[in-house]
Amino acid sequence: MKYGYARISTKDQNLNMQIDALKKYGCQQIYSEQATGAKADRPKWLELLSQIKNGDTLVVWKLDRMGRSLHHLIKVVNELMLRNVSIISLNDPINTTTAQGKLMFNIFASLAEFEKDLIRERTMAGLRSARVRGRMGGRPKGLSLEAKRKACTAEALYTQKELTINEITQQLNISKTTLYKYLRYRNVKIFSDKLKK
Repeated sequence: MKYGYARISTKDQNLNMQIDALKKYGCQQIYSEQATGAKADRPKWLELLSQIKNGDTLVVWKLDRMGRSLHHLIKVVNELMLRNVSIISLNDPINTTTAQGKLMFNIFASLAEFEKDLIRERTMAGLRSARVRGRMGGRPKGLSLEAKRKACTAEALYTQKELTINEITQQLNISKTTLYKYLRYRNVKIFSDKLKK
């Protein structure tokens, strides 16, 4: 069975867009609620988890609808995969109904954790260096958190050399210019043969 889950964080937001997309994708049963992502007690989410079983598919608008944090999201997805539940995100390059999708999620999760650790280390080193020079740190310039995550995924897809540039940009829903920006940000060597595809 194909289940859908929709969530909004505030009353100002509207569930209709998510629910319409889940219906269009063919979800037979949709659970929806208004709850913040940080809130552990989400009744409809818990009800869905009690109903979903081996062989079912869970479809969400975006992965962040499922988890309270990256760590929690990875834990939830891994638990569902152990129960043989497939996960499809309509707006992220994740579809665990395929072997490639499962691999992509694990690469995405590992790279995201690695990136988070690197950012923490760089931030601490930068703050120490600034303090030595008598300056306080400000907001760093660069990519947003979501863009950094996509950059991690772009690097993984690109270095695997299994997909063309067009296929990568379609999967990540980004332009070629943005893809190359992400690859440069990640210090990835760009192969000339890939540029032609």
